[in-house]
Amino acid sequence: MKSFLQSHLKQLESEAIYIIREVAAQFERPVLLFSGGKDSILMAHLARKAFFPATIPFPLLHVDTGHNFDETIEYRDRFVEEIGARLIVRYVQDSIDQGRVVEETGPYASRNGLQTVTLLDALKEFKFEAAMGGARRDEEKARAKERFFSHRDAFGQWDPKNQRPELWNIFNGQKKHNESFRVFPISNWTELDVWMYAEQENIGLPNLYFSHQREIINRDGVLLAASDIVYPVGDEQIETRTVRFRTIGDMTCTGAVESPAATLADIIEEVASARVTERGARADDKRSEAAMEDRKKEGYF
Repeated sequence: MKSFLQSHLKQLESEAIYIIREVAAQFERPVLLFSGGKDSILMAHLARKAFFPATIPFPLLHVDTGHNFDETIEYRDRFVEEIGARLIVRYVQDSIDQGRVVEETGPYASRNGLQTVTLLDALKEFKFEAAMGGARRDEEKARAKERFFSHRDAFGQWDPKNQRPELWNIFNGQKKHNESFRVFPISNWTELDVWMYAEQENIGLPNLYFSHQREIINRDGVLLAASDIVYPVGDEQIETRTVRFRTIGDMTCTGAVESPAATLADIIEEVASARVTERGARADDKRSEAAMEDRKKEGYF
């Protein structure tokens, strides 16, 4: 079984590295989207392997909502320095100040949906032709429709009916002026694959992913981290629970799960028996049945 898993992970690794190299070969100005979450960390790790001993030949781009966990930003800066990569950060707050987007108000407000405009502006600013992301097909039904090379029109929009065939892993990067691509090298990975690979490669990850005590607010079944931007409303109470996060994003919509998993081995065992997807704790996905697909059509990651 161990040799089978190693072979399985090796195949996934080889596929992802091949796609990353294809992006570097086909596009003059690619970029890797980096959030400080496990999937983008995995992507950066694979990019290092793809071009070793040279450094990663394209920059990393982080769209910062301003409502990130402190641990995520600390990890991001440390990680980028360690691998010697170039990091570009663009802020949702700047988009708000420039009148490009209107911030939501009230206790349920989130900046997560506002990232799209900031991202599209950044891609246009640097003339990036291909943006690589860590989306996986097992995460959500809208992402299950993706190709590796996901064509976007001049407005950054995704049309699932207009995706190109990818027979025998031949990728078509041809595009018209102002069109672009989103590329997802780890599309075929599962959450469990990511954790097993992280353990195999000894990849360091933010401590948010591991069991710890944190003050939380139970909001409609989603355990949100209490902070100055997430505070009790109505009958809600702040409680201290032992939790960890399966995904890391904007604090206003990223829910925790109660868990004693304190090591990678613990997480692997937990995920292997989980019956709820990792995005099951994301409040932003629950705004409508087609929330993710709607955002993708607007130009979301």
